[in-house]
Amino acid sequence: MPDFDFKRFHIRSMNASGEERAAINQELKDLYASLSEEDKTVFNEQLQKFLISETARVKSDYESIHGLNSPN
Repeated sequence: MPDFDFKRFHIRSMNASGEERAAINQELKDLYASLSEEDKTVFNEQLQKFLISETARVKSDYESIHGLNSPN
């Protein structure tokens, strides 16, 4: 089973221009298109896990910062 490194794509896109970000997205689309149906399922599952973990991390960071600025 392949292991997809979504963090690598994410980090590359963080400070990328719109054109660079579009190229990174195209890389991901091309990678996905090249996969077997079984690997596409794995890709989608790993992508969902990555997105959930990143969302949770951002939420936690936001809550930490927001808590520091809270008047309580």
